[in-house]
Amino acid sequence: MSFNALRRQAFGLMNSSALVLPVRAAPAIAATSLRSSFFSTSTSDRQSTRPKNTFEDVTFEGLIKSDPQLAPYSTSKYRNAVSDERFEKAKNGLEARGFKVHVAKDKDDAFEKLKSLIPAGSTVNSAHSTTLEEIGYINYLMENNHPWNNIRGTILKEKDPAKQDELRRKLGTTVDYFLTSMSAITENGEMAHGDFSGTKVGGVAYGAGNVIVVSGSNKIVKDEAEAWNRIEQHCLPGVSAFSRKAYKMPSSYITHYEVLRQANPTNPGRIQVVLIKEALGY
Repeated sequence: MSFNALRRQAFGLMNSSALVLPVRAAPAIAATSLRSSFFSTSTSDRQSTRPKNTFEDVTFEGLIKSDPQLAPYSTSKYRNAVSDERFEKAKNGLEARGFKVHVAKDKDDAFEKLKSLIPAGSTVNSAHSTTLEEIGYINYLMENNHPWNNIRGTILKEKDPAKQDELRRKLGTTVDYFLTSMSAITENGEMAHGDFSGTKVGGVAYGAGNVIVVSGSNKIVKDEAEAWNRIEQHCLPGVSAFSRKAYKMPSSYITHYEVLRQANPTNPGRIQVVLIKEALGY
């Protein structure tokens, strides 16, 4: 099977905090919202219904156990949640750049907050994100026990690789709500991520009506220079291990690198961030 065919068949799990990352491309600069009565109860007043993460084997911890090449990264500082002081700096930095921030204390809180942000009837898709898997969102979405139009499920039902790619292009990046994580968030409020195919950066930069970024505090770094270092020196090894397990490829690649430096002033509410006080994702 050709590489492109293998990529297409496997692509339902592609992109992410799972960022598919060799070549550094020039950064792109990218620059909500109704609430459904279905989710009107305060997240603090109800018990979480967060589904169990069934993707434990492809978390960073799971891959360390199964892939000897990732073992040297077991003590990486980028696996740790940052201090409250640095968390507040990043939150304030994001808000100063026009991004709406929702603070979540843990996975349960993040899951409930995320549900509350997506109105009933919305078309929804996501890039591959270990963070979204860890908080239970992906399993929740695919179970279809929600009031949204699950475009991710529609795409993955199509088994013909060429037709699936066409659905990703026409439907996947142009949904009402596109969910993803970021590879790095600076203390000044910039957000950076890498992408293999373009379906992630395309949805974030322009295609989707609204974007919700869900990120653990281990993604917080000092500045843009460290953001790239985190992606190249920490995320790339992790996603390469993921690629070896999922696609039987020797490594992963960066073909697109995008930095979001401020909210689009003509649509300031388009990108929201759920910032979690836990370490999640790669």
